[in-house]
Amino acid sequence: MAGLLERLESQPLGASAAQFRDVARLLNTLLSEAAPGAELDTLLVASPTLAELYENQHYAQAGLCRSPLEAGLNAELAATAALTRAARKKA
Repeated sequence: MAGLLERLESQPLGASAAQFRDVARLLNTLLSEAAPGAELDTLLVASPTLAELYENQHYAQAGLCRSPLEAGLNAELAATAALTRAARKKA
């Protein structure tokens, strides 16, 4: 299922929105039933899209625990800079 999700993610026109939602919903269910451990970690490393779903499921407890800190920080800095530029143009 993780491989299917990766293919759908890389070829967004290859499936309908409903098909994508169905796959994501099923994977969310499977992830919620999965036991933490080395096997799950291996699967999440192999499938970045699945890791993102897992991270979203656990965001309230762990934040972006599987995302590299530097990437998150750079995204936040870029968003702040874009908002600052937009505010200057508006003024």
